[in-house]
Amino acid sequence: MSVQNSSPARRSAPAPAAQTAGGQAPGAQTAATPASTVPNLLGPSFDMTAPPPAPAPPPEPAVRLEHVSKRFGRGALVLDDVSLDILPGEFVCLLGASGCGKSTLLNLIAGLDAPTGGGITTPPEGAAFMFQDSALMPWLTARRNVELALRLRGVPRRERGEQALALLDTVNLADAADKRPHELSGGMRQRVALARALAQDRPVLLMDEPFAALDAITRDLLHEELEHVWRATGRAIVFVTHNVREAVRLGQRVVLLSSRPGRIAREWRVQKTVGRRIESPEVGALATEITGHLRTEIRRNAA
Repeated sequence: MSVQNSSPARRSAPAPAAQTAGGQAPGAQTAATPASTVPNLLGPSFDMTAPPPAPAPPPEPAVRLEHVSKRFGRGALVLDDVSLDILPGEFVCLLGASGCGKSTLLNLIAGLDAPTGGGITTPPEGAAFMFQDSALMPWLTARRNVELALRLRGVPRRERGEQALALLDTVNLADAADKRPHELSGGMRQRVALARALAQDRPVLLMDEPFAALDAITRDLLHEELEHVWRATGRAIVFVTHNVREAVRLGQRVVLLSSRPGRIAREWRVQKTVGRRIESPEVGALATEITGHLRTEIRRNAA
C-alpha cells in the first residue's frame, strides 16, 4: 500500500532580483538620465553634448593688395583698383600684354616703389626679387655671388660657404660653384640667381620673367627646378610671364591683367598642380582658353 505524503510541497525560494549598475531592479520605474550624466565611453576627445568645432579660419595672406593704383607723375594711370590676396606657399602667375603693369606691380610688392593709391601688406621680412637678367657680379664665382646675399643677411662668415654650396645644390649647380658667370650658360646663371634669391630667406619670392631669354628646352628644365624649390621651401611665389603655357605649367592660380590701365580682368585656378608637363593636353587646353581672353584684352586696348 502506497503512502502519500499529505504535507504541502515545499517551494523553492525565488532567486534575488538582478540589480542594475545603479542598484535598481529591472522593470523599476526610473527617471530619465540627463544627457550630461551619461558616461562618455568614447574617450575625453569625444563630447556628445558639445557643438561641432568651428572650422579653422583661413590663413592670413602673405601678400595683400587692396585697391592699389599707380600713376607715374602726371602720366596715364598704369594700375587701377587692383585687389589680390596671395596665400603663404601659393604660386601665382601674372599674365598680361606688354605695358599692362605686371612688373610695376612686382616693384610695388617688393617696396621698390610706392602706390599712388590703395594699400599693400607684405611680411615684415619683405620679399626676395629675381629679375629678367641674372645680375650676377662678374668678378665673383657662383658660390661667392650666393655668399654675398648671405653676408647681407648677417650670416656669420664661417657659415656662408657651406650654406651657399647647399643652396647651389638645391638648384643642381654645386659642381659649378667655383665658376664665374662668363663660364656659365644662360640657364646656369639663372640658377645661380635663383640660389641667391633663396639665400635671402624671405617668405615671398618675386620673379619677373626670369626664363624669358632661355631656349625652350632649358626653360622646361628650369620649370622643374623651380617647382622642386617651391615645394621644398614652401615660399609664396609671384611669377610674371608673357608665356601663357608657362603660367599654366607653373601656377596654382593664373591672374590676367587688362591693359592700360592694368586691372584684374580674370583669374583661373589650376586643378592639377603635380606632375604637369608644358606639352600636356590639360596645359594646352587651359592655355588656349586663357590666350583667347588675352587676345580680347589686347584688341580692346588697340581699338
